Amino acid sequence: MIKIICVGKIKEKYLSEAILEYQKRLSKYTKLEIIQVDDYDSDNIDIMKKKEEELILKHLNPKDYIITMEIKGNMLTSEEFASKIDSTLINNSNITFIIGGSCGLSDNILKLSNYPLSFSKMTFPHQLFRVILLEQIYRAFKILKNESYHK
Repeated sequence: MIKIICVGKIKEKYLSEAILEYQKRLSKYTKLEIIQVDDYDSDNIDIMKKKEEELILKHLNPKDYIITMEIKGNMLTSEEFASKIDSTLINNSNITFIIGGSCGLSDNILKLSNYPLSFSKMTFPHQLFRVILLEQIYRAFKILKNESYHK
């Protein structure tokens, strides 16, 4: 099973539609759960991260293999990402991806991570990044099944 925990809500209809499309596509390969937690607005970044951490922690299971999305994380090709998903699911029933809020993830969440992952050194809007992550997970399953899609 793949679980994605994201901070913040999707506001744009076109992004919601893209997310629904990838959820539908992925249902052929894996069970997928997307959990949105509220972002917290504060002038104090530490308070903001702590409040978001509390909401994220409610959805973590001790058996989850946690992949945190971090700018300073490991960068993989699509093929390496597919291999990472494949090898992880052999030994773990759940992979949980965590996408933080606008200020990133708290140190406590980062410490829980089994694998820090980065798609780029660039910063993406968090709402758009959900679509990017879902597309890459879908691409990974297509690669693993030797199905046409990945070029």
